[in-house]
Amino acid sequence: MLNFIWCFIVIFSVICSIFTGKADDLSKAFTDSTADAMTLLITLAGIIGLWSGLMKIAERSGLNALLAKLFAPLLHRLFPRLDREGAAFEAITMNISANLLGLGNTATPLGLRAMKELHALHGGEEASDEMVLFVVMNTASLQLMPTTLAALRQSSGSAAPFEILVPVWLSSAGALAVALTIAVTGNRLRERKRRRL
Repeated sequence: MLNFIWCFIVIFSVICSIFTGKADDLSKAFTDSTADAMTLLITLAGIIGLWSGLMKIAERSGLNALLAKLFAPLLHRLFPRLDREGAAFEAITMNISANLLGLGNTATPLGLRAMKELHALHGGEEASDEMVLFVVMNTASLQLMPTTLAALRQSSGSAAPFEILVPVWLSSAGALAVALTIAVTGNRLRERKRRRL
């Protein structure tokens, strides 16, 4: 669906530029935006590569096990049926760590691994309560260090790319609290419905 929307926007822009006599401006905008996109891509690739490497080092050095122990009390309350020593719990922990550092792109493969492990535990076609809760936590993640956002701000010329820390903390904490409340309430309602059946 999004492909059709983007195609429509591009075709509509070209048609409008031809009828308004601004085809030259459109072609200049295309070339300028392409150059800007490549610059941004290279900047983000470096940052994502750095943090992905650091996350891999953390995984191999055993730091992920330490983080799992640190988050275990809170995560065990949210995922009481998961084994603290299991692969699913470890993958969830690493995903949350990446999200805390604001590394959404690095967190994605870790999130996919966590979902794969959760699916292997529960099987079936229907999403388990743990899968629903994890997706909600991953989507409305708490960010302590929004590195990707800071990189975007710096590439756009910001003199203080990290000055947004407090608003990011407040908004991400608020979004996570609301999302967790809704997900936990929904899971409990589903559990009651299953018991009645």
